[in-house]
Amino acid sequence: MELAIDTSTDYASIALSHQGVTLSEFSWHTKQNHTKELVPNIDYLLRQARTEPQAIEAIFVARGPGSFNGLRVGMSAAKGFAFSLEVPLVAIGTLEIEAYPFAFTGLRICPVHSAGRGEIATALYQQTNDWRCLIPEYITTADKLCQETRERTVFCGEIPLVVVEELESTLGDLALVPELAARMRHASQLAALAWRRLSLGEKDDPASLQPTYLRPPPITQRPITQRKVK
Repeated sequence: MELAIDTSTDYASIALSHQGVTLSEFSWHTKQNHTKELVPNIDYLLRQARTEPQAIEAIFVARGPGSFNGLRVGMSAAKGFAFSLEVPLVAIGTLEIEAYPFAFTGLRICPVHSAGRGEIATALYQQTNDWRCLIPEYITTADKLCQETRERTVFCGEIPLVVVEELESTLGDLALVPELAARMRHASQLAALAWRRLSLGEKDDPASLQPTYLRPPPITQRPITQRKVK
């Protein structure tokens, strides 16, 4: 059995799976309460499944990009479980988790998140002969993304409404934006992707694994110091 943890944003999700197939899942809107709510909800999920932590054989975690607090809490919990249970840890990018449910379309899939400062975080994926990343995560603007889009593309993820409107008005039929309910991220998607990696013998080192922020979190930025007047 595997435990999947995704606390990338204010919308959190956890799941128990067997070889990537979801057994049970719990998703909720946590706002900024990841620290208080994550572990109790994992305990709830385990009790509902009538199982113990010792039955967990792997930990899957979303590595971002996303909110600083959410990613920090999820990654810390995942590492703690992996170390204490002595089981493998596999991390998957948050944008890839959001793109994966639309792999069946065969189209290019572009997940989008707000990155603050009027910018967005995005990437590009597609299922052809196999699932692959065409463009890794990067920060851009909605205007530049529209300029870069030359073929029909599925836009998914927690897209700000203003960006949805710009994509649809600028790109027209080139932009396919599913309804919000279909775009919500679920730990079951994380479990499926992470199991694929684990089954190929791939895993991450809990000691060195870090969240993906794309830009340094505000807490790590150096404050501006005033010059002394001589």
